[in-house]
Amino acid sequence: MSVIVSNLTKIYGTQRAIDNISFEVKQGEILGLLGPNGAGKSTTMKIATCYVPPTSGSVTLAGYDVATQPMLVRQNVGYLPEHNPLYLDMYVHEYLHFIGSLHGMRGNVLHSRTRQMIDMTGLGIEQNKKIGVLSKGYRQRVGLAQAMIHEPAVLILDEPTTGLDPNQIVEIRNLIKNIGREKTVILSTHIMQEVQAICDKVVIINAGKIVANNAIDQLKQYTHATRILMAEFEHAIDTVLLKAIEGVSDVTVVEGNKYEIFYGETDVRSLIFAACQTHGWVLLGMTQKETSLEDIFSRLTQ
Repeated sequence: MSVIVSNLTKIYGTQRAIDNISFEVKQGEILGLLGPNGAGKSTTMKIATCYVPPTSGSVTLAGYDVATQPMLVRQNVGYLPEHNPLYLDMYVHEYLHFIGSLHGMRGNVLHSRTRQMIDMTGLGIEQNKKIGVLSKGYRQRVGLAQAMIHEPAVLILDEPTTGLDPNQIVEIRNLIKNIGREKTVILSTHIMQEVQAICDKVVIINAGKIVANNAIDQLKQYTHATRILMAEFEHAIDTVLLKAIEGVSDVTVVEGNKYEIFYGETDVRSLIFAACQTHGWVLLGMTQKETSLEDIFSRLTQ
């Protein structure tokens, strides 16, 4: 395993930021680390990158322990924080050359690696510009280049597409997906489409605890207990009567005369048709709603 988090706990005063969490990520996998604000995602990433020590438990990256071998961990991890810290007065190629030198590269090796990063991240046309004049998208590319210049085994990316326009988001996502074929990537984001587009696995944290740890295609197991029908009526109806139908667990108004009807294993459609006849409702349409990652996330974190 490239990343192994085992029984990890971090306590600040009386607050448990993360509480006995465990997960693993293999080489060539992209893990989506999800959770509401304050759930413990950033704390987990800060521990994994040796910025803060754990209270208990362990994290190993590429076989090195963050508590006992922090310098070896730093040599094998690339980190792009949410607020990308860059030297704005430096030129792109100058900055990457500087970062490479901090990692001990010299001479032809340093020049070659800088060139590779510029080509890989699509910075060729911007390499002779100061970082301060670049768009947010190109600054993120510079951040990714600096995170990868020392060829780390593990990349940890915190909200890498925040603030980007749709075209820039697609470009950065494609870049991360290509990188993830060879490295281990942990990606924190609030954008569910991003997770579905590029991640192989998902860990969802809520209030410091893991509430889901699965491959993307296995997350559907969390929807078996609750299914959703989208129903539209000619006029507004009494939701109390709709909720009273056997098997219906909840009803929410989507907009106007459209409703989400939540139910379990028993198919309630025939009962809804019967209720329409009893109460004189005119049903315009009813369809099964495909459960999205947003639905799963909401149910697991509320």
